[in-house]
Amino acid sequence: MSSRPSAAERFARSAAVTDTGSWLRTRDVPGWLAQRARAHRFAVQRIPFTALDGWAFAPGTGNLTHRSGRFFTVEGLRVSVDTGPFRTWEQPVIRQPEVGILGILTKEFDGVAHFLMQAKMEPGNPTPLQLSPTVQATRSNYTKVHRGADVPYLDHFLRPRAGRVVADVLQSEHGSWFFRKRNRNMIVETEDDVPVGDDFCWLTLGQIGALLREDNVVNMDARTVLSCVPLPGGGGEPAYEHTELLSWFTTERSRHTVSSELVPLNTVSGWRRTPYEIEHEDDRYFRVVAVAVEAGSREVSGWTQPLIEPVGRGVTAFLTRRSPEGVQVLVRAQVEGGFLDTVELAPTVQCVPDNHAWLPPVPQRGEPLSARRGRGRGRTGRAAARLPVGRARPARRTGTARPLPQRPGAQPAVPVHHAVRLARARIQRRKRQWGTCLISSACAPSTAHIWSGSHCCAVARSAPCRPSGAWWAFRLRSPTPPM
Repeated sequence: MSSRPSAAERFARSAAVTDTGSWLRTRDVPGWLAQRARAHRFAVQRIPFTALDGWAFAPGTGNLTHRSGRFFTVEGLRVSVDTGPFRTWEQPVIRQPEVGILGILTKEFDGVAHFLMQAKMEPGNPTPLQLSPTVQATRSNYTKVHRGADVPYLDHFLRPRAGRVVADVLQSEHGSWFFRKRNRNMIVETEDDVPVGDDFCWLTLGQIGALLREDNVVNMDARTVLSCVPLPGGGGEPAYEHTELLSWFTTERSRHTVSSELVPLNTVSGWRRTPYEIEHEDDRYFRVVAVAVEAGSREVSGWTQPLIEPVGRGVTAFLTRRSPEGVQVLVRAQVEGGFLDTVELAPTVQCVPDNHAWLPPVPQRGEPLSARRGRGRGRTGRAAARLPVGRARPARRTGTARPLPQRPGAQPAVPVHHAVRLARARIQRRKRQWGTCLISSACAPSTAHIWSGSHCCAVARSAPCRPSGAWWAFRLRSPTPPM
């Protein structure tokens, strides 16, 4: 009697089924999402802070808090780091010490693993509904602080059966917007009969992988959980030993000094509060806004809350390469003020390019930085030539003049800008002489507290690209990208 295939082998079989699962054809999923959007009323409206129900700025600190003391608070954060063009700054930040659950239920149909995905509305989505994990809930939500309905399928993740947990790991939220926030990412397998709600459907891993290439279909929380799916090895010897990789990462965590402390929101410098938003004085980075939400499919049909609204579109991108050891991605040891432990692994590029437009232009290979200064190439080069240090620029809204921030002369952040230029060129032109675009789509990152999205892509680069310092090439677990 043959033994049952491993989870990695069964999920690889599921990844190979891309067109039609046991429930829906892949091309029918957008129509199903649109049908579910028509079945409920969804509305998000900007409101002044004074119209928030249950939220208020605390006397003394100015922190934006809920009357229950739960959900989350918007506070101030003071950060000092030893790397990058920005060494010290202050900002608003979301503090949510409770651990949320991001869980996906999996079950085999006709011998193929399917994943139970939810058509979930979040007020920060650019489209009303996106494919989300089976359960996506904070502790405040699933303990019903809002006095609403139960979270469907929660018991599968709070009390999973022995031997049925495929993945269970804590992952951080964005350290740029959250202070030491983590979620429990879970994949749980079941053989039980599972009633399927109207806003849920079973899809194969290959179907979800195909939908990842579409804009605003699979949300960021689903992407983080699916990254935990075990897949077979790609064959061949890895480029780096496991101990060597851990040593590199430990070195990166040890060599950086990051100081982060919470401060009262009303003491944060460089930010101003208006009746409708908290914004940076240079109109960069993000805003804190307030919204009123109607969502007929959620545990509560209506509520108000603060949101974070980014200013400018982000780029989240991997450079990849094929080697005798398999496909590799270039990862970065990223420093962010809200991380629990200094640095974490991040994509090759993760930034909003407009936030860095004032930095010096990037030199070509073998060319000194001064040779390109003032020449102007693209938005960054033009900004550097047009607005040298110390010159004032007109304010975007008020019409007053503000000085540009001083840019550190010794830290031009060349690796990041080099990768940003490559990634943005790949987004705009799918075919260039140096590589092939593997995946490119827009997605709304993370939870309900985030307003708009980033462009997510992977770029295959054929020219040599040698990692150094905070950069490292990692081998994927499959000889070809599974999704």
